[in-house]
Amino acid sequence: MDEIAAALGDGARWRIVELLAERPRSVGELAELTGLRQPQTTKHLQTLARAGLVTVFPLGQRRVYALEAGPLTGLERALRLLVETVEANADERDVVERYRAAIDAETAVAERDRWADGRAFTFDRTLAAPREVVWRHWVEADLLGSWLAPPSMTITECALEPRPGGRAVLDYRDPEGRHYRSAGKVGAATEPEHLAFDLAVLDESGAVSFTGRYDLTLDPVRDGTRLRLGLTITDTSVEAVPYIAGIGTGWGQVLDNLAARIGGTTTKEAQS
Repeated sequence: MDEIAAALGDGARWRIVELLAERPRSVGELAELTGLRQPQTTKHLQTLARAGLVTVFPLGQRRVYALEAGPLTGLERALRLLVETVEANADERDVVERYRAAIDAETAVAERDRWADGRAFTFDRTLAAPREVVWRHWVEADLLGSWLAPPSMTITECALEPRPGGRAVLDYRDPEGRHYRSAGKVGAATEPEHLAFDLAVLDESGAVSFTGRYDLTLDPVRDGTRLRLGLTITDTSVEAVPYIAGIGTGWGQVLDNLAARIGGTTTKEAQS
């Protein structure tokens, strides 16, 4: 399939294929119709032949080339599958488009430091697991690391030590190798129902871009556990725009990860 795609990726060869789709033609005829010299046309036909797209018929002193439909049919199936995959995952593109729009909107108002201080978010989930299980997925590093990173990100260190003054750390890297670090402390922990902690997002120099103050409550319900996560922003710098813009989408994605691991239902996100 790679060889077929490469062969068809040249404009001149694509024109030759279009002409051969009408009927078999000789090198001379193809050269005349494409405006190419005959040696160029022959090289293009050889490339198409190696990919199985054309067959040559020696007819006395002439060589006539015909197009093979089979490889094109295979390519058609591959492209159809590709289109279906794109359509099935259209929401992933929507996430990127919403994030880009959010960055533009935040940039328009981020004229000075502290511009987003006091902004608050809430996230609600009903998870199909007892709250002791949900609690463990927040405070045990291996379990926390299994769901906390957004798609395409890789966690390199994470910790929420469930005691006042305990470490709160979230480090991860993107596919390009850029590292992102957040650090803070746990303010309160009552197992298995309440966890409060701060996380300051740090830039490359270690300066604070913004601080998130998180308040997690886990309440037992008939179908499992109701998770409620409150987040309030403070210490905002102008450079925090892409982080602030991604909060709603990012936490939605990681809570999707958590729900996928332990079971979950509806999501609700509010901002004030």
